[in-house]
Amino acid sequence: MKAGYGKLAMATALAITGPLALSACDRPAQPVTKLMTADPDEWPSWGRTGSETHYSPLDQIDADNVAGLRLAWHFDLEPGYSPTTPLMAEGKVFITSGHSHIRAFDAETGKLLWEYDGGTRERATSALQMSWGNKGIAYDKGHVFLATTDGYVVSLDAETGQEAWKTYDYPDDSPRNSNGAPRVFGGKVIVGFGGADISPARGFVTAYDEETGKQAWRFYTTPGDAVAPANKKAEAVMRKTWPSGWKNEDGTRRGGGGTMWNAFSYDPDLNLIYLGVGNGFPYNRDRRSPGGGDNLFLASIVAVDADTGTYKWHYQVCPGEQWDCTATTDMTLATLKIDGKARKVLMQAPKNGFFYVLDRETGELLNQPGKIAKVTWADHIDMKTGRPVENPGIRYNGKPGMFEMWPGPTGAHSWMPQAYSPDTGLVYIPVLENGALIGDGMDGGGEIARGMGVTLIPEVDLPGGHRSFLKAWDPVTQTEVWKVQLPGAWPGGVMATAGNLVFEGQIDGKFVARDAKTGKELWSFKAVSPIVGAPITYRMNGRQYVTVITGAGGQGAGMQTIADAPYRTDYRLPRRVLTFSLDGKDTLLPFQYTEPTPPADPGYKPDPARSQAGFMAFAGNACLVCHGWNAVGGGAAPDLRYSPVITDAATFHAIVKEGGLKMNGMPPFPQISDKDLENLRFYLRTRAQQAPAEKKALMDKLKAARASTARPQDFPGKWNIVIQSPIGPQKAVLELKVDGNVVTGTAKAEQGSVDLAGAFKDGRIKIKGKASMPMPITVAYDLTVKDGELEGENSNGPFGTFPVTGTH
Repeated sequence: MKAGYGKLAMATALAITGPLALSACDRPAQPVTKLMTADPDEWPSWGRTGSETHYSPLDQIDADNVAGLRLAWHFDLEPGYSPTTPLMAEGKVFITSGHSHIRAFDAETGKLLWEYDGGTRERATSALQMSWGNKGIAYDKGHVFLATTDGYVVSLDAETGQEAWKTYDYPDDSPRNSNGAPRVFGGKVIVGFGGADISPARGFVTAYDEETGKQAWRFYTTPGDAVAPANKKAEAVMRKTWPSGWKNEDGTRRGGGGTMWNAFSYDPDLNLIYLGVGNGFPYNRDRRSPGGGDNLFLASIVAVDADTGTYKWHYQVCPGEQWDCTATTDMTLATLKIDGKARKVLMQAPKNGFFYVLDRETGELLNQPGKIAKVTWADHIDMKTGRPVENPGIRYNGKPGMFEMWPGPTGAHSWMPQAYSPDTGLVYIPVLENGALIGDGMDGGGEIARGMGVTLIPEVDLPGGHRSFLKAWDPVTQTEVWKVQLPGAWPGGVMATAGNLVFEGQIDGKFVARDAKTGKELWSFKAVSPIVGAPITYRMNGRQYVTVITGAGGQGAGMQTIADAPYRTDYRLPRRVLTFSLDGKDTLLPFQYTEPTPPADPGYKPDPARSQAGFMAFAGNACLVCHGWNAVGGGAAPDLRYSPVITDAATFHAIVKEGGLKMNGMPPFPQISDKDLENLRFYLRTRAQQAPAEKKALMDKLKAARASTARPQDFPGKWNIVIQSPIGPQKAVLELKVDGNVVTGTAKAEQGSVDLAGAFKDGRIKIKGKASMPMPITVAYDLTVKDGELEGENSNGPFGTFPVTGTH
């Protein structure tokens, strides 16, 4: 033992036993703004406030007592879309599920007070209008606001559920849908829409007067012939970035997109609303804009005047977008101390894998963006220009073969909310680690949507892919502070609280609370069903509650279903509203799950050519959007491999072509020819035959992945490690030697060092040594190597066990 290492152990001990212990009373790591703490008892908007932090200043439930969290009340929902975020205001919890079905509950008891059906299923005239369902709703001044998936914007009386006003948002019959949460900012209801994956229609966002429903302004994100006075400045900025225009010779629209379906933020002091803009269509820029250009405002953050919708500034994360790169993820507003100066910032982790910190008054890039996941499309962001330094191979136009693209089209971060805590100064990001193959469009196949001009294979089994994480990110230093690998490839939305807690649901059905400083799991609840939507917290009569809605879905275009197949994401699993408190006394009845089995199909005979034709019909008619990649269901809709309907031609025809189950959420597809319909049905029958063997292989693979496969030779050398102690991340250097199964080494920190010894067994090393505080304690490590990184735990005598990560 070398003198001095005990100081590190002493610091750890003090963090637990002394005045440095974490509590809600500690001085925050970053300034706490009034917006973050406004109306602390309620959660009236998607991100709680216009700052979109998904942070609550409530601290009755904290890291010390969260282990006592119990179910207070629950409500069983019908099958249907439910990866949504609830709201709480005026003593009620409001939720949306299915197709714009709204319910209000007593926030303390869970008693159902009223419900409202948006009517989408009766009105919808296309599959896109029905799509999945709404991700959220909004509340302000006694009214609940929703945007139905088929384009209606509705204001409901929060007390009764009665309509106060209703208007229609779409100006023409271009394919669109609205499934993001509306916002109410500055007396205006902000509504966007989606559809840029299948149509070159112009993207726009609309602001409606919250009291009357009258349109206040509309802002377009791609150029067009019709220009409103408020859009003149924006139009001038956009047009020069489309040098060959956006129309074909016959006047029809060739290029467009830029839809805003999810992310909006609001700064009332600056009177600015921030818009998160999506991808272009066609994906291939050579087809969308043959003359090149950045094609603004695709894949951009745009600031507009809240009163008029007038353009103020923009920042484009992917110039010349052609990879389904979007800026439609959360834009979090906060005040950060950067270079010793307090700056009002906007923070975003868009799809492209970088984390951006911008001055929200000017759009200035404030520090070097860090990579939150594996990135191959660009090396870094040039701080002088704000533009990415691209890998030349990513411009696939006219080139043979395909490019391995990281992140893939679902992004390193998707729509699931991130959270920010001023108490820790960290942003908590649900991260996806998945690659894809992309190339120039090929005749006769490869395009998920017709006309996109791209061959895209999103579900590729690449080394290191099909994973997801919760990562704690320091936006000032642009570094990862801690991370936790999650089950499957689709993480849940995140909430942070002043109780030093981060809450998140998982694809395996666990609802988890973690220590916000270290990532250590402090509490969990087995909810049976996957949880994707973000939780909220609120206070009633002095008691704090946490509410979350269970249910899989939201993957988009059926991607990420393969990696989640080993977990139960079954559409039949119960969807529920779950509310917890420290004195909860509710219970759930046991759920008896029956493993699905493919239907008997004695008449089936293999026919590879027919199966291939059926696959093209399945993909080309967007069946995979709801029913999963390769027909592997992800929970958004029934897994058709196990449906008896696929064995009966007449029933299949009645449902798919004639809309026999439209009121259950299955839209009709009358455009499919009878030949294609039978090929499609044959493909599903084929997939049913393959399902049992595939499932066994997946389960075997999952079992193998859970076991450590590290070898003795993976451990030797110098590792830069980070120990997530209660006083914050502690850096050290671990030097290891391995002789057979005998392991020796030294842990060195700024305070000193300690000699370690132990052994290798079953893919792990367990080593320990003695330190002094001045009383002797044992310092121990339990470590493995996974994907070239060290991970495991460090324990300091009686003072606790903390996560460890390390790199060479």
